[in-house]
Amino acid sequence: MPHDHHAPAPATSSGPATLDRRALLVGTGAVAAGLIGYPIARRLFTARKPVFLARGQRYGGPLAQTIREGLLAVGFDPPRLRGRRVLLKPNLVEPAREAPHLTTHPAVVLAAAEVFRGWGAEVLVGEAPGHVRDTELALSESGMGAALQSERIEFVDFNYSRVRSVPNAGRMSSIEQFRFPRELFEVDLLVSMPKLKTHHWVGFTAAMKNLYGTLPGQVYGWPKNVLHYAGIPQTVVDINASVPRTIAVVDGILCMEGDGPIMGTPKRMGLLAVGLNPTALDATLARITGFDPRRVPYLALAEGKLGPIADWAITQRGERWQELVDPFAIIDERHLQEMRAGHSLVTEVTSPA
Repeated sequence: MPHDHHAPAPATSSGPATLDRRALLVGTGAVAAGLIGYPIARRLFTARKPVFLARGQRYGGPLAQTIREGLLAVGFDPPRLRGRRVLLKPNLVEPAREAPHLTTHPAVVLAAAEVFRGWGAEVLVGEAPGHVRDTELALSESGMGAALQSERIEFVDFNYSRVRSVPNAGRMSSIEQFRFPRELFEVDLLVSMPKLKTHHWVGFTAAMKNLYGTLPGQVYGWPKNVLHYAGIPQTVVDINASVPRTIAVVDGILCMEGDGPIMGTPKRMGLLAVGLNPTALDATLARITGFDPRRVPYLALAEGKLGPIADWAITQRGERWQELVDPFAIIDERHLQEMRAGHSLVTEVTSPA
C-alpha cells in the first residue's frame, strides 16, 4: 500500500558542518516563497492527491478491470497487500429491492473483492445499516447477502460487533471517543464503498460520510442521532480522522438526487471513482454533482487536516471532472442552495499551467 512516510536520512560522519538535502530544500523553499508569494509557493510545495474517474460504467460491465486500473493510476501498491486483510464498507442504509439507487450495488463490491483477492489479500465486507436493525433484512433487500455468499465473502455486522474505544482524533465535535467495531483494527486496509447521493443536511454523501456506517447501532442507536446532535459535518471529520487507513471506491453508476439520502430519485451517471484520499475524492465528486467543495461544511472542515479540496491540489487520472459535470437536483432549502457551485462570490483559483 502507498505511504507518505520516508526513512530518516543517515547520520553524517564528523567533519565540516554542511547543509543536508532536507535543510537545503527547506531553505530553498523559504526563498522561493518570498520571491513568488505564499499562495503560489504553497501550490508548488504541496503534494497533490490523485483521483481516478471512469465514465461509461455499467453494473454488467468489466468493473474489476476499471477498479484495478483506477487503483494503479492513483498509486496503489499491490505487492504490499499480499497476505493482508481488506475490509470493504458499502452503504446499506435502508435497502429496498425496488430502489437500487439507495445502496451500493453488489456488483461493485464483488468487483473490488475480485481485485484485492487477485492481489493476494483476504477480503471481508462490513456495514452497520443506519436505519435497519435487522441486518439480515438489509442484506436480503439489497441483494448483497446472496452476492457475498456466491463468492464466499465473510460479512461482519457492525451494528452488533464487539467494540474498541479510541480517542476522537479529529476534535471537531465534543465527542471524546468513538466506539468502533474491533474488526476495523484487525484488518490492514478499510475501503469506503459508498453510493453517490445527495443528502438533505450536508449536500451530498460519498466516501467520507459513508463511514458513519462503521459505528454500531447498539451503541449509537438508529439512525445514530447522538452523532447528529454533535454536528454532522464535525462528526464526519472526526470519524474519518479516527479510523485506520482508508481509501475509497465510489459507486456512481446509478446515483440518487433530490431528497437524498433516502427519499431521492434515481440519476444515472455511469461513473466509478477511486482515490487513496477520501477528502480529495469527495471534493472532486462535489464538483461533478454541482456543489462547491468550499461550501460543503464537512469538506471545508477537512481541508488541510485530512486532505485537499482545492482543484489545483488534486491530480486527475482517467477522465477530467470538468467533462463529467452534471448537477444533481436538490431540495429547495437555503443551506443546500448555498452549497451550489457558482453561488459564491469568490471564484476558485485554478492551478497555473
